[in-house]
Amino acid sequence: MWQGPWQAKWQALRSGDWLTPARARGYSLILLVLCAVAIIGWIAISDGLIDRNGKPIGTDFSNVYAAGELTWQGRAADAYQPALQHEAEKATFGGREVPFFGWHYPPFFFAVAVVVAALPYAWGLTLWLIASLAAYLAVIRAILPRAETLLTAAAFPAVFVNIGHGQNGFLTAALLGCALQLIDRRPWLAGVLIGLLAYKPQFGVMIPIALVAGGRWSSIAAAVATVAVLIAVSFVALGTGIWHAFADSMQFTQTVVLEQGGTGWEKIQSAFSAARNWGADIRTAYAIQIALGLVLAASVAWLWRSDSAFELKAAGLATASLLATPYVLDYDLVVLAIAIAFVARHGFIYGFRDYEISVLAAAWLTPLLTRAVAGITGIPLGLMVLLALHLFIMRRALHDREAATFADAPIAQA
Repeated sequence: MWQGPWQAKWQALRSGDWLTPARARGYSLILLVLCAVAIIGWIAISDGLIDRNGKPIGTDFSNVYAAGELTWQGRAADAYQPALQHEAEKATFGGREVPFFGWHYPPFFFAVAVVVAALPYAWGLTLWLIASLAAYLAVIRAILPRAETLLTAAAFPAVFVNIGHGQNGFLTAALLGCALQLIDRRPWLAGVLIGLLAYKPQFGVMIPIALVAGGRWSSIAAAVATVAVLIAVSFVALGTGIWHAFADSMQFTQTVVLEQGGTGWEKIQSAFSAARNWGADIRTAYAIQIALGLVLAASVAWLWRSDSAFELKAAGLATASLLATPYVLDYDLVVLAIAIAFVARHGFIYGFRDYEISVLAAAWLTPLLTRAVAGITGIPLGLMVLLALHLFIMRRALHDREAATFADAPIAQA
């Protein structure tokens, strides 16, 4: 039967045949080279540690480094005071005027800040990015041990967004991905890694639901114990006042950074941000986010209680963790690589269903486009693709269960 060009293209999207191994390698190499050249050029034309836009190289990393310097000076609690933190950030760059990048992390993340601040700024940034990038790549390679994995993971656009911001997306993805990879074989170690994720508490909403639904009690115990130890160590090292300072700072974080959009609506990839960007008031935006969170919680609980393949459980938890929080930035989409890797692993084992390869490709490309698309059009591309991927994961889990039920059903007697 004859097919027109549009029908042929649609069929290619449906089957995923358009994404051959050669094309995947080619696209990855092109993007890797272009982004590497852009980063090198961006650094080359900067004025020392300040880029042409007046921002520090590594932008957000400046708040980590300044918090570390304050800690070395015995003034860690000052990092939670916006004015004092900003002064410390300017002091890092010789008193030059730089934008303010707030410190919003729980006190135990000062451990990272102290280590990087022991070095000159450029070396601290380099150490942070190389170490966390290596951990991210190692975890993705462990999840999907294929020849093309490292190239595809390194060229994932969220990698370059994260590098440009000097952010912690690599660390978040490495901790979550490694925990999921180890949870069956070494549940206690997986729990420790989950506990370490408490430095990013907004991503912890869905994880307890999954662990309880799946009966992962030893991992839960290890995670709780790890958080308790982290809190105890922070009390000993920094004093009890540090947690009071952190608690007081949460009001600023909630109102200015999140609710008033101080970060920029186009950068935040959540339902809350999309609603606020479209003109919704704060109550309505929270209602939308909570409603989505309840649906996600139900889907994660069902998935982790079911006998679905673990790859789908892991991928569903990764996408739900990104969708459930009202504050998820485009650099946080490094975590999306965990979902892509687990879905791809399942697909390579059992075969891909209609449109799954194309949806995975769209998810891979999304971090490159989402900020610009949202800024120009108001369309929350990142949110839409995350929702689509989560729905595809749930659809695959349902279809796999239906197929297993059908295969196990007794044959009717004639």
